[in-house]
Amino acid sequence: MIKKALDEIQIMVSGNGLGASFNNTFINGVSIDSRTCTKGNLYVPIVRIKDGHTFIDDAIEKGASACLWEKSRPNPPKKIPVIFVEDTKNALQNLARSYREQLTAKVIGVTGSNGKTTTKDMIHSILSTKFKVYKTKGNLNSEYGLPLSLLSVSENDEIVVLELGMSNRGEIETLSKIAQPDIGVITMIGTSHIATLGSRKAIANAKLEIIAGIRQNGLLSIYGDEELLIDTLKDIENKEIRITTFGITNKNDIYQTNVKSNARNIEFTINTDDNHVYSINLIGKHNINNALAAISVAKELGMSDKQIKIGLKKLSLTGMRMEEIKSDEGFTIINDAWNASPTSVQAAIETFNELTGYNRKILVLGDMLELGQNEVEYHKEIGYQVAQSKIDFLFTLGKLAKYIAEETQRNHGSKKVKTFLDKQSLITQVRDVLEPNDVILVKGSRGMALEDIVNALIKNNN
Repeated sequence: MIKKALDEIQIMVSGNGLGASFNNTFINGVSIDSRTCTKGNLYVPIVRIKDGHTFIDDAIEKGASACLWEKSRPNPPKKIPVIFVEDTKNALQNLARSYREQLTAKVIGVTGSNGKTTTKDMIHSILSTKFKVYKTKGNLNSEYGLPLSLLSVSENDEIVVLELGMSNRGEIETLSKIAQPDIGVITMIGTSHIATLGSRKAIANAKLEIIAGIRQNGLLSIYGDEELLIDTLKDIENKEIRITTFGITNKNDIYQTNVKSNARNIEFTINTDDNHVYSINLIGKHNINNALAAISVAKELGMSDKQIKIGLKKLSLTGMRMEEIKSDEGFTIINDAWNASPTSVQAAIETFNELTGYNRKILVLGDMLELGQNEVEYHKEIGYQVAQSKIDFLFTLGKLAKYIAEETQRNHGSKKVKTFLDKQSLITQVRDVLEPNDVILVKGSRGMALEDIVNALIKNNN
């Protein structure tokens, strides 16, 4: 993590007001949350729903050794050194940008509508067989999270793998200019954030903002079967960067061949070398594309086929992404509750259909949020897919997910379907039907927090 003297920090954030006696005082790491401050941290009070300045005493008690402070805010602390800035969010981002410029590590930035966290994990797993690699922890991928991720990097790290998230236009550009990737990756374009951006083309444009920060002669690796990405790239005048593509079809630079899959494992080769069989212990063929993206990065950095194979084999994913949980009562939960979009829900259901060896299949779906004016139709499309599936029970949570239930019943009335507006009632009903050797898939948008259902089912059956 960042370890700097305060006089250098003041320059990096374009601040002022630091007492000369504190010039050589060092900070060790950065925190924007007084609850998680540790000894030696620089506390950066962010103004969001709550004003971080009001928690300064808590931060000091937890060990903060210095802080930034907006000039317009009254009562700066007297117990620790203070650097005054115009805006603490901008100061945090400037600090991260400046720190990145001092790092010798190669930076990889990953964005996309779906699959970016899994791709990030795959890249990290492969590159760790050769390099000292830091990756974004959890989902610290926002205007606050990405700077904190960068500021957690050690000067000894050789590779940094960062996730770039967004809600609106301009955000990826901002994050990319902070991260300054040597390699950028766009996994795919879906319908997430279509409510704010208006169309899939606008989403493609927003994801391609990653180009703004990619270093000269850097590499952009994109899902080449997405025409919106390819067509939009033609219209973008950018600095000198190289483009490579991955995907299913043979028009890509790297594409899959000889795919074999079962309920626990996927094996495949790639067009550049049919002699090396890659294996990933994941369910869902859509994960091949994530693996191809990771392989394209690994090849760029000179990784051998053996190192790539070892890295994919030892892959460990961030939680709540098709996470398999065995209960003591004999049933299995597939926890995919981190987020949901029409594309990712469709892929999850297809994967769920392919699972074998279970008695019954139970599907728990929550609302898919941020889908704009066509949100009802998107939910109905999922309902039609469920109706054609091998799923035995469907439970939905939320006002929008109710359309999934209605469409499922309309197209396949014999399926057992129930819809709810509160979690506890749903949990009770699911618990009533559960039997040993059943399998449950739980998926919904982040705002639905469906991990509460997963935790309740496990808690009550352990």
